[in-house]
Amino acid sequence: MLFAVCCYGPATADSGVFSLDPIKKSDRILILAPHPDDEIIGCAGVIQRALSQGAQVKIVYLTNGEHNQFAFMVYEKRPILLKGEFISLGKLRRSESVKSAELLGLSRQNLIFLGYPDFGTFAIFTQYWQSKVPFESMLTRISRVPYKDSFRFDAAYVPENILSDLKQILFSYKPNKIFVSHPADVNVDHKSLYLYLEVALADLRNLLPRPKLYPYLIHCVGWPMPRNYHPELSLMPPEKFTDSSINWQGLELAPAQLENKHQAILCHRSQTQSSAFYLLSFARKREIFGDFPDIELEKQASAKEKTAQFFGFSRMYVDAGVEIDQELVHLIQDKGQVSYAIWDNALLIHLEKEKNLNRRFTAVLYLFGYSYKLPFARMPKIRINTKYDKFQIFDGHKLIQAQGVELELNPRSLILKIPLEVLGNPDFILTAAKVYHGKLPADAVTFRKIVINKR
Repeated sequence: MLFAVCCYGPATADSGVFSLDPIKKSDRILILAPHPDDEIIGCAGVIQRALSQGAQVKIVYLTNGEHNQFAFMVYEKRPILLKGEFISLGKLRRSESVKSAELLGLSRQNLIFLGYPDFGTFAIFTQYWQSKVPFESMLTRISRVPYKDSFRFDAAYVPENILSDLKQILFSYKPNKIFVSHPADVNVDHKSLYLYLEVALADLRNLLPRPKLYPYLIHCVGWPMPRNYHPELSLMPPEKFTDSSINWQGLELAPAQLENKHQAILCHRSQTQSSAFYLLSFARKREIFGDFPDIELEKQASAKEKTAQFFGFSRMYVDAGVEIDQELVHLIQDKGQVSYAIWDNALLIHLEKEKNLNRRFTAVLYLFGYSYKLPFARMPKIRINTKYDKFQIFDGHKLIQAQGVELELNPRSLILKIPLEVLGNPDFILTAAKVYHGKLPADAVTFRKIVINKR
């Protein structure tokens, strides 16, 4: 079967949230935090529940969070300009995480700090595979892990090192449950950690049973509301996701656990002095977790038989000189904000737009293919920038010419056709899009995993 899915679908439950899967003594829980404090904001209740059940817990921090210049200026009450000062602040954030973890009952031996660049890991993922020159952090002007107590001190800022570190930790610890930053999070480090994890798990598929993933959301515009400390409230999914295909799960916190979470957040003084009103918004009676399901598309055996299906609507075409673009325009009108299909050995992406908004409509699409036959570093890392009815294609940071890519801009939608060969003939694709009306961002489509079922 071939089908495509949009960000918005049937509601999961009346409240939008089911109970979190029970945590058992046998669980080996891994919490992946993009920055120090994310593990507390999103998972302090999980940590306490797991420890109370006798389960094992480890936390891995992707960065030390040294890039938050505004927060540090408020904390230090002076401008922060020198490289050494940023590194010192990264060390401070590490110490705050150690303190907050110990407050919850977790020892520092269960904390692993990778030390990669705050606000740089997404650029590393998208542009620096097989690069001879590592990424250089904008503020610190360094390109290697600077913290001597990190998992791998002096490791170059390249994606192969981040992936290798994650794989080594996963293989050694063998978690059966992983709590990780959400692919819909607007913070780039949060997105990238999810992407690195998906690649790491795929690489280890024959060595490690796939753990259950529980993504937690931190950054979403206008959420959670109301701001500040409201322990009497439960955390609910953002309104934009309440009707999504995410199967949200919630963990209810006992009063003592909630107070512990409150105090653990306050341990992060470098952040709460400027953002307590926001961070304390997560100290509520419930923590929530949930991921989008995979999108499964079927690759056709023959280019003569073309099947496209969008939200249960499908038609079969026999190649007899049919104008593909016009057929597709007719086929996918009004089928949702974004949808995907396989057509003639190519991936089709349909983006809905405001009617007749052509001259001011632009989009950026990311397409990262994964093949079980090639190392991920050798696969294309495609970014497509569209402007009106024109487009440019990048592989990493290089502008390329890709045969067979087509764009159709009509009054109601944008349709892109990308041959699977351009994506490296992948087994699955990690893809996302961001849409602009003029210079203003209008919407972002979260990273989704598209699995291609080959006959």
